[in-house]
Formats: sequence, C-alpha cells, structure tokens
Amino acid sequence: MESLVFIGIDVSKASLDVFVRPQGQHFIVPNDDLGVERLIQRLTELQPHIIVLEASGGYESLATSALAEAHLPVALVDPKAVRQFAKATGKLAKTDKIDAQVLAHFAEAVRPQPRSLADQDLQLLKAVLQRREQVMKMIVQEENRLEKIHLPRLRRDVQEHLAWWRQRLHDLDDNLKDLIRHSPLWQERERLLRSVPGIGPIIASTIIALLPELGTLSGKEAAALVGVAPFNRDRGRWRGKRTIQGGRGQVRRMLYLAALVAARFNLVIRAFYQRLRAAGKPAKLALTAYVRKLLLILNAMVKNQQPWIPALHQVA
Repeated sequence: MESLVFIGIDVSKASLDVFVRPQGQHFIVPNDDLGVERLIQRLTELQPHIIVLEASGGYESLATSALAEAHLPVALVDPKAVRQFAKATGKLAKTDKIDAQVLAHFAEAVRPQPRSLADQDLQLLKAVLQRREQVMKMIVQEENRLEKIHLPRLRRDVQEHLAWWRQRLHDLDDNLKDLIRHSPLWQERERLLRSVPGIGPIIASTIIALLPELGTLSGKEAAALVGVAPFNRDRGRWRGKRTIQGGRGQVRRMLYLAALVAARFNLVIRAFYQRLRAAGKPAKLALTAYVRKLLLILNAMVKNQQPWIPALHQVA
C-alpha cells in the first residue's frame, strides 16, 4: 500500500520552504504568483494527504487561496501549537527548512482537518473589518495626541487629521453594510444576530466574517473555537483554577462588548450575571461565563434559524 504524503510549508515574505514527508524532499519557491503556480504543479503530482501552513500575518494568503482553488487539501494551523509540537519532538533550532520539516511532521502526527477557504466575498468582508480595526486604532492614537497638544496650530492639524480618519471609518461602515446587503444569507444571519439586545451592526458583521461556522457546531465546539471554554489545570491531588486560552481573539473581544451592553439592556443575560455574582463568583469570571452563554445562545439561534426570544433563552 502506498504511503500517504504530508506537506509542510514554511511561509516568509519572499519565499515558501516546502518539505515533503516521508520522501524527505525539500524545495523552495518564491512567494509570488509564478512561484505559487510552480508549487501547485509539484504538489498536484504528489497527491498529498494534507498540506499544513502556519498563519503568518497575511503572507500565507496567496498560497492558501491558490492551493484551495486547486482543490488541494490545505490546513492553516496555529503557530503556537506547532512550536509546542516542535519542542516536544526535540526540534529546538529554527530555520526555514527545519520549520517546514516540523510542519510536515505535525501534519502526519496530528492530521488537522483541511478547511474550505472562504470565498471572495467573505475574504473581502474580513479585509474591510481588518481595515476598520486599523482605522479605529489610528483614531485613538490621534485623540491621545490631541490631549497633550496645546499649541493652537498643532491642535488644528491633529483635529483635521482626526476628521479625515473619522470619515474613513464612516466609509468603511458603509462598505460593511453594502457587503451584507448584497448577500441574502448574510442578511438573514445579521437579522438573527441583531435581534439579540446588545448586538449591533459591527459586532454582527464581525461574527459573520470571522465565525462562519456558527450554527454548524456543538456548544462545546463553538466555545472552544472562540476561546471561552475553560480548561482544567489539575495535577495529582492539586486542583487549579480553570482558565480560557486561544481561540479567535477578535470575535471574543466583540462578544465581550456585546455582553457588557447586554448586562444593561438584556434581561436574560443580566439575570444570569447577577446570579453568578450573588453566588460569589469574581466579576471577571462571571463576565466570561455570560460571554460563553451568549455565544451558545447565538449558535443555537443560527442553527435553528430562530430569532431572539427572551422566554425561550431564559429557560435554556
């Protein structure tokens, strides 16, 4: 029986280091259109079981998009998980070739599930959200500068710059509305999400773009994916505090914002939070718990195509 082929690709700005396991082949291609085209030709011949890349700040986007469009099984994995795997297998040194070799070994040992890549519209929605977050940071920076500047001429300059950034933010919000409006599926999902007190258009757009699996997962899977599932920290007779870690940080931040608003206006969430506090739970733990409860409710709503019904979710 022929052995399965596992591919690890270490991504950098200029190049892609590729390691083929178990053959032990190693080759490099440029991280550009021609290089990725050559990569697809070689990997198609090898018929890999799985191709693993790390998330590399966007440098992996060209390769992952092209591999998925070529119907090759590609998985994008968390760099932290790969680094822990490397340490566990004694690979402490770091070079591009070694990293590609570790990724191929990780692919064979862990066998992550290939994920279908987002279509063009979803990629655009994610890009607009990412740009919106960048613009928000620029606005905060300029507002902080304005507090420390007292010379009238310089204050006017910063104020003009602030006005320009705020207009860009307004334009990006309009872009988000247009993207949602042109997709019946997203329109319906936004309607469901925004029926929950505490969820506005930006939070709904973020959930649609960065958590497209919502409604297809179990409650535990959704909590683990977002990073609000508590993990045990026990050893022998010692019982440590359960903590959350990992997950999709931007989605989690938006859910925290929604939960903070819901604590004031959503009677179901507020009652749940108050019960936890009355039971002696610390404020931060109670906040995380009702973020998780909110996520589970959203997952059930999308799965059942059921808008927010306070009485129903109070029972749940």
